[in-house]
Amino acid sequence: MAGQLKEVRNRIKSVQSTQQITKAMKMVSAAKLRRAQDAIIQMRPYAKKLQELLSNIVSNTEGGSAIKLAEVRPIEKVLLIVITSDRGLCGAYNSNIIKLAKQTIHDKYAAQLKKGNVFIWNIGKKGFESMSKAGFNTNDAYKDIFHHLNFETVQKAAKSAIKAFENKEFDVIEIVYSEFKNAATQRFVAEQFLPIPKTTSVKGAKKSDFIFEPEKDILIAELMPKILNTQLFKAVLDCNASEHGARMTAMDKASENANELLKSLKISYNRARQAAITTELTEIVSGAAALQG
Repeated sequence: MAGQLKEVRNRIKSVQSTQQITKAMKMVSAAKLRRAQDAIIQMRPYAKKLQELLSNIVSNTEGGSAIKLAEVRPIEKVLLIVITSDRGLCGAYNSNIIKLAKQTIHDKYAAQLKKGNVFIWNIGKKGFESMSKAGFNTNDAYKDIFHHLNFETVQKAAKSAIKAFENKEFDVIEIVYSEFKNAATQRFVAEQFLPIPKTTSVKGAKKSDFIFEPEKDILIAELMPKILNTQLFKAVLDCNASEHGARMTAMDKASENANELLKSLKISYNRARQAAITTELTEIVSGAAALQG
């Protein structure tokens, strides 16, 4: 009986220690989320407007060397930029992104996969580990971007992707990431990065008439890479905020579960203690009765 009581006490201490860790991690993630959320909220309207501008220009411009980045080619080689986190303990966040990446490959690029022409660039260690283990052609050149998250580090990855598309190393490039909604909600999306998607024209709508200054080719050649750099940076910021939101939610749920487990263990402990006391009293009474007899 004493051994049982000691075991329950040890379990209670263990759960309490774990709960302290989960509460601390929740507080850390909440602080990081506030900064990450501010960054993406400030960035999103700017990036959205740039994307609209880029799509409109591409849709209303014919030919030109600068529109190579919008050139639709037969899809032979595919690149997926998969953005996950470096660390776990954030619920199903990473597994949902990896699942979407695999689903996108099997649904849209199964033929290219059979030929070994699907390539993965990972941003974030968890995605790299999972996709490598699954046997995909992975590249770890940009997996540590979150160690020094800023526009310059993301820009290097974007420039490499743009150059690879221009050199016809890849015919289509997609970004698989998590779009931040709020601390408890993320939207997992696979978004085409290159070729630049054109806007769908509404029937009867007037065609936009742009006046270019300086010349069209010079302006577009200068603008396109910068806007694409911004698009990838926005996706990385979305994932950064999503990660901290998912971790905060997961740690909050873990703390609640620890509370429920502690209640159950304390009830078990009290029952075992009462049983031990009852047994001792019974033994004392029996001994006293035997002495009197």
